[in-house]
Amino acid sequence: MNARVFDPRICELGEGAFWHPERAQPFWFDILGRRLLSRLDDGTELEWRFDEMVSAAGWIDRDRLLIASETGLIRFDLRDGRQERLAALEADRPGNRSNDGRADAFGGFWIGTMERDGRAGKGAIYRYLDGELRLLRGNMSIPNAICFSPDGRLAYFADTAAQTVWSQDLDARGWPCAEARVFLDLARTDQFPDGAVTDAQGRFWNARWGSGAVVCHAPDGRLLRRLSLPASQPSCPAFGGPGLAQLIVTSAAEGRHGPQDGRTWLLDPDAQGRPEPRVRA
Repeated sequence: MNARVFDPRICELGEGAFWHPERAQPFWFDILGRRLLSRLDDGTELEWRFDEMVSAAGWIDRDRLLIASETGLIRFDLRDGRQERLAALEADRPGNRSNDGRADAFGGFWIGTMERDGRAGKGAIYRYLDGELRLLRGNMSIPNAICFSPDGRLAYFADTAAQTVWSQDLDARGWPCAEARVFLDLARTDQFPDGAVTDAQGRFWNARWGSGAVVCHAPDGRLLRRLSLPASQPSCPAFGGPGLAQLIVTSAAEGRHGPQDGRTWLLDPDAQGRPEPRVRA
C-alpha cells in the first residue's frame, strides 16, 4: 500500500476533488459538513463554510469557481467568499441535493442530484452551459463517476446503487448524441462505483465505496490496477501535484468509526492526469 495522508481533516462525506490548474491547488468538499476545503504547499489548511450542502465544482478563472450546492449552481469568489446564484437546481424537489460533478472539455459542467437518503429513482444528471441547465438523464439513485475521455467526446457516469457505470458519446458541443451503453457491470459483486477521473491515456480511475480502493480500468473496461487505501469509503479521485502525477482521493467517515475514515489521501498511480477544463459561467 502506497497511500499516505494528504490532509488529516475528517470529512463526514468527502467529495468533488479537483486540481485547479491556474492555482496549482487542490479543492474538495465535505458535503455533510457544508464546507469547501483546500491546502497550500506549505501545509496551510484552508476552509470555506456554506449555509447549505455543497458537493462539486469547476474553475471559471483563477479566483472564481462554479459550485454545485443542494439548491443551485453558484459562482463563488475565493478572495472574499462572495456568492452569485446562476441557476436553481431542482427547486421542485426540496428533498434532493447535489452530488458528484465535473467540467467537460467544452466548458460545460455536469452535476448529479440525489434524494438525501438515496431513495431509488429520485436523482438525475444535468449539464450547465452558457446559462442553460439541461436535464440529461433522470431516474437515477446515486449518480457518480462523472468524467470524460481525453478528447472530450465520451462521458462516463455511474449509479452507485445500481453498481453500474455507463459511457456516453458526445457531439461536437459536448451534448449526448447516442444512447448510453454499459461500461462496467458490477451488479452482484461487492463493488460500488463512486467518483472517477480519467488520465491522459484515457484510463478510468474509480473510487470504490466500501471497498477501500481506487480501481483502474482500460478504455475497453479491462481491469488494470487496484490501489488500496486505509479508509474503507473512498469517494472521489483527482489527479494533481507536480506533473499531475499523483491521485488525491477523498473519503467519508459517515457511518464509520475507524481513525482513517474521512481523511483525504495521496496515491502514486504511475499515471499522469490532464488539466481540468475551464467552465463557461
